[in-house]
Amino acid sequence: MNGIYISNVHGWKPSAENPKEKPKLEFADPLFKRRLSQLTRMTVQVLHDLLQEVPEAASCKQVFVSFRGEIEREFSINRGLIEDSEILPAGFSLSVFNTPVAAATISLGLKAGYSVIYPSKENFNSALLGAAAPVLCGSEKKLIFVYADEYVPDEYGALCPEENTGFAFACIISSENVSGAKFIGTEEIQKVSVCPADFYNKVSV
Repeated sequence: MNGIYISNVHGWKPSAENPKEKPKLEFADPLFKRRLSQLTRMTVQVLHDLLQEVPEAASCKQVFVSFRGEIEREFSINRGLIEDSEILPAGFSLSVFNTPVAAATISLGLKAGYSVIYPSKENFNSALLGAAAPVLCGSEKKLIFVYADEYVPDEYGALCPEENTGFAFACIISSENVSGAKFIGTEEIQKVSVCPADFYNKVSV
């Protein structure tokens, strides 16, 4: 195959006034969503929005990508270790890297399975290549691609990204053309920006 088709792109970003804002997830059970982080809520939201548009995509496998994962929860765990020399089991269970996509599969009843990618040096290009590999090699006709990163705690200071805000999007990567899909050739994939926002802006217009 000489490329992939990107379609049904759905994104979510907090308001400029409140970069820590979380999706309300009005469709989800109140008890289930009560303790979910911004990262996990955004992941659930964009997957929900995609499936509302393409219900049959529920049978697709998902690939979740994040540069930092549950960084706020991990920070809280580290602070607890330093201050109290203990880790609360509930907090730890929600801090693992696959928490967002796992919570989404539970909330939305997805059973096709998922994988997660942690790209080195925040390189979105390598994550996209890894995610698209099953489609490019023909082992999958289509899959759902999800990227998400949350607000980095202020305590990280100079280590915080320049634009410190949450952002997530989901889309379908397919070997088949559909109405409104954007085609990305194999050579072009290797030149995709390392910035997820740039990719989102390119395929969502």
